[in-house]
Amino acid sequence: MNIHEKYIKRCLQLAENGLGSTYPNPMVGSVIVYEDKIIGEGWHQKAGEAHAEVNAVNSVKNPELLKKSTIYVSLEPCSHFGKTPPCSDLIIAKGIKKVVVATVDPFAEVAGRGIKKLMEAGCDVMLGVLEKEAQHLNKRFFTFHNKKHPYIILKWAQSEDGFIAPLKREDRAPVWISNRYSKQLVHKWRAEEQAILVGTTTAINDNPKLNTRLHAGNNPVRVVIDRSGKIPAESAIFDGSIKTIVIAEDIQEKALENVEYRQADFSKNLPQQIGNILFQENLQSIIIEGGLQTLQSFIDAELWDEARVFTGNIQLKEGISAPEFQGKLISEEKIEDNLLKTYLND
Repeated sequence: MNIHEKYIKRCLQLAENGLGSTYPNPMVGSVIVYEDKIIGEGWHQKAGEAHAEVNAVNSVKNPELLKKSTIYVSLEPCSHFGKTPPCSDLIIAKGIKKVVVATVDPFAEVAGRGIKKLMEAGCDVMLGVLEKEAQHLNKRFFTFHNKKHPYIILKWAQSEDGFIAPLKREDRAPVWISNRYSKQLVHKWRAEEQAILVGTTTAINDNPKLNTRLHAGNNPVRVVIDRSGKIPAESAIFDGSIKTIVIAEDIQEKALENVEYRQADFSKNLPQQIGNILFQENLQSIIIEGGLQTLQSFIDAELWDEARVFTGNIQLKEGISAPEFQGKLISEEKIEDNLLKTYLND
């Protein structure tokens, strides 16, 4: 690892602190180095607040050193006025002449303009240090801007014998396959993503709340597929506590608080239409939680980025089979008596 990679790696560590709180902005970290010593660092903590470069500059105790320092940033400094002034202007104004950037910002308002502005002001800019790692960190942001749909995470729990649910149940209560630690992890994931989706059958059979009650953090926007209005109005997802988007064929809006309807043609590629709707809603990431038909439809449409699959320590003997898919296994971990495998759509 060379010296530049060392400091960009620190930028990436700092940036990750913003996971779940910077939307619609990316996660960004920055460090300022003088004579091979970090004299300032910061990260973007919340949308609408100061960017990483501003926090790093403000943390430097002796501002006179800035003109002799190098600033490292995990993503191209912005060049436009949003809720905060351009970071490229700040770097130029502070007289920082050496800038090391991990990757270009894919957002159309930036997309190389920040680097161009820095170079035109006489800054020595190095680009592409740990570029893949930086893009992976902001996989949601890059997928959203480059592919025009959210980063899509499939998630389900299956029994040892490959079922995600029993065939019959007595009431609208979910049958738990995963253990309490896995459940808590799932709620942490919900706090990290912008939206969560279930299909009609899951909404009716399980009556899920789809919130983050087992972990601190923001609740994701709830998205539910309800082609013909079958889901009862008294369902938990219609309790008005969280913004809920209903994907329907014929929109007959019910007087439900905090519930919005979006129309789709169910005879065509529904997952693609949902991706387009969520893109228009400016939602950069979503967890697809089920059920089988919904999960399989996204798999068959090749519209998924990551799959997180729990295998529980139970056998159902019969039931609804787990989705069929192919992906690249990237991690495997034990959570007590559960096994969690994570796959990428490679």
